[in-house]
Amino acid sequence: MLPELRVLYFEDLEVGLSETLTKTIASSDVVGFAEITGDRNPIHLSEHFAARTPFGTRIAHGLYTAGLISAVLGTRLPGPGAVYISQTLNFRAPVRIGDTVDVTVTVAELVPERRRARLTCTCTVAGETVLDGEALVKVPTKAEADPLAARMERNRV
Repeated sequence: MLPELRVLYFEDLEVGLSETLTKTIASSDVVGFAEITGDRNPIHLSEHFAARTPFGTRIAHGLYTAGLISAVLGTRLPGPGAVYISQTLNFRAPVRIGDTVDVTVTVAELVPERRRARLTCTCTVAGETVLDGEALVKVPTKAEADPLAARMERNRV
């Protein structure tokens, strides 16, 4: 699953603008995340171990689910060129292998003088919030992202 890229510049954003990505969590996703990060907690990798926990089965890493927020920010809203400043995360419920996660990012506030956008971030499974928080990102203007195109556009007017 690679989301299609969409480039939005600061001047394209407005409060309330929203984007949702949907991802079904596969065992291979969780194993891959464990390999990349080194987090080999058996609650994520061993069905035998996880069966004895309150969850009763393997669960995805919380930061894997949070990483899906990054996928939205970096590819769709605002998209390529956006730079993370900060992120808060509240883990509300586990995400299990096979769950389908809907990740919704919504523009909550724009700070024009700093080209920052504050975005609410919510991950749900079957309508239940499993993770929520806020991201603060720096978003380039069209002129910053492509100065030559911006100059040419100004010269046409």
